[in-house]
Amino acid sequence: MSTVTGTEAGEAGCPPVRAAPPIRVVIADDQALVRTGFRMIVDAEPDLQVVGEAADGVEALDAVSSAHPDVVLMDIRMPRMDGVEATRRLVERDHSARVLVLTTFDLDDYVLEAIRAGASGFLLKDTPPEDLVEAIRVVAAGDALLSPSVTRRLLDRVAKVLSTADAPTPGDLASLTERELEVLRLMARGLSNSEIAAQLYLGETTVKTHVSRILMKLGLRDRVQAVVLAYESGLVHPGASG
Repeated sequence: MSTVTGTEAGEAGCPPVRAAPPIRVVIADDQALVRTGFRMIVDAEPDLQVVGEAADGVEALDAVSSAHPDVVLMDIRMPRMDGVEATRRLVERDHSARVLVLTTFDLDDYVLEAIRAGASGFLLKDTPPEDLVEAIRVVAAGDALLSPSVTRRLLDRVAKVLSTADAPTPGDLASLTERELEVLRLMARGLSNSEIAAQLYLGETTVKTHVSRILMKLGLRDRVQAVVLAYESGLVHPGASG
């Protein structure tokens, strides 16, 4: 008597569950050994797939055009075109482009330039593999992050360093509700959605809704830009706690 296995058709009488397509990644770094290492880390994950490599910014632009990745791992210092300029051009071409900047240089200027260019995240190359793959997933999901080793220092000086030419007018923040302002303040202090939910006694789904509305109302693409705006507008001040 023949039987139907789960691998053939899932539960009897039920359609098989289709796995989500893997997150497509392009790696841009001028060192072949580094690219190989990143490829091994990324391809070892069942939900991630390397679909292209580039040795400089020019090749990165070409790789993105041909491979259509979900996330680009972008080195900062590369020949012909550096990672900041390549990121800027990618974001200008496609506002939804997700770029995760990787560098050995733990310098604020690089972080600031990457944010200005439109990067969705910033990590150092000595980040543990498990943190790297999680960062790719976070950025692919439309969120944004900074390396823990640079976040606090960046937040403490961002209002002093970034140009205020594009600082928001009071009317921009006036469009937010009191609860949304509370959420934005906590976002600017580096709290995650779950931490904000715990502090405000809200559900995490509710916090996610507030974050989405904040970004929409202020015309921002991600949390990083929201943090910068909160400091530039004076909603949060460098060095403040709580």
